[in-house]
Amino acid sequence: MTGTRGLGARWQRRRPLRTRLALAATAAVALVAVGVCAAAFVIIRYQMTRQLELNLAQTATDRIQQTRGWGPTVSDASCRYQAVPCVQIVPADPARDPRAKYRFLPVDDATREVAAGRRTAYYKELTVQGQPVRMYTTKRPGQAEALQVALRSDTVERGVRHAAWALFAVGGAGVLLAAALGYWVSRTGLAPVARLTATAERIASTRDARHRIDIPAGPPDRGDEITRLAASFNTMLGELEQSVAAQRRLVADASHELRTPLTALRTNAELLARADRLTDAQRDRASAALGRQLREVTTLVNDLIELARDEEPQPLVEQVRPAALLEHTVAAAREHWPEIAFTAGIEPAATEVAVPGVPARLTRLLSNLLDNAAKFSPPGGPVDTTLTAVPGALELTVRDHGPGIAAEDLPHVFDRFYRAESARALPGSGLGLAMARQIAHAHNAELTAARAPGGGALFRLRMPTGKP
Repeated sequence: MTGTRGLGARWQRRRPLRTRLALAATAAVALVAVGVCAAAFVIIRYQMTRQLELNLAQTATDRIQQTRGWGPTVSDASCRYQAVPCVQIVPADPARDPRAKYRFLPVDDATREVAAGRRTAYYKELTVQGQPVRMYTTKRPGQAEALQVALRSDTVERGVRHAAWALFAVGGAGVLLAAALGYWVSRTGLAPVARLTATAERIASTRDARHRIDIPAGPPDRGDEITRLAASFNTMLGELEQSVAAQRRLVADASHELRTPLTALRTNAELLARADRLTDAQRDRASAALGRQLREVTTLVNDLIELARDEEPQPLVEQVRPAALLEHTVAAAREHWPEIAFTAGIEPAATEVAVPGVPARLTRLLSNLLDNAAKFSPPGGPVDTTLTAVPGALELTVRDHGPGIAAEDLPHVFDRFYRAESARALPGSGLGLAMARQIAHAHNAELTAARAPGGGALFRLRMPTGKP
């Protein structure tokens, strides 16, 4: 059995799916066709034989009426003619049958038993004068005699043989048609799979995720399973293309942003390598610049690492109270930006509300929003934060009173490395808001930006209180 299963498994591995499907469909239809033909053959043979037996029984009934009062007789024919019955009367006592040796139809003990009433009527196949016949033996009422009636059965056999050949031809044609239809069905049904395979192989060879599978027009959810598979594969390719594009854009942007600080680091490092030629003031300036640039590069690299994460680590997710996080983040921002007046307005209903999340990541999100607001606020200007409870969520707003966001910059506020014209002289890498939105998405939250009424920028974070 193990060898048989191994052979079947190897056969399946070596045969294409289309061939296996066609063979399976052909085998299924062929089995049905053969079964139907076999059943039809059995029914036809039974019906033709049954019709012959009914003719024999009817002939026997007629002859019993016609030969009433007759004694034993030999067969009136030798079954040489079709549709002409052979009839003879046989007594139960062999001593009363002087013509036994002249009979064409055979007489045996079973015939004598029927004549004596010890056995019921019966049918029998035999050959008479080289002709196949079917004989019916029954008792004559009121007599110790049996009536034998025989009819040639070669017509029945011929009809059965013709029916067998006809059914064989029909079955063979059915098998061939099943093979053709099975191949057509497998070719048509698996066409999307073939296109899917070709697309996957093309992507693997070219590493280009822009290829798609052609699917019929119409809603994908109304198609068959193969069409839905192709639609899902196209969706996956779209996501893959976006991911690859985002990765390439991130690498390109990162290389662009890192080029300037790395060049400055290299320059200052070369200056410090020739420290004996520099004055003390020049060495101090180069050392300070080198330290500052190292911090900027470190911050930039850390931000890139954070942006490369797609989701939050589930083991670190816990129930977090945003009110406490906001108070802690605002306190830290006041120390880092002493010239900015930060205010925190927390609604009493939102004080004890908790949301699922990673505390360190949510703290980073709030810090980035506050740092961005502080950068654009004038010295002594306020940064207002509010936390309110709304049905099913908490809503946090951060507003500054700076120049606001220009209409042409608003769609790109959360893009990586994007910096507005007015912000290019300010410190930062242009990753803070991109990281804030990514953290928000990872927590199933929504972060939006708008121009605040009366001037300034307004950022709104909506955090659901349910499971992320």
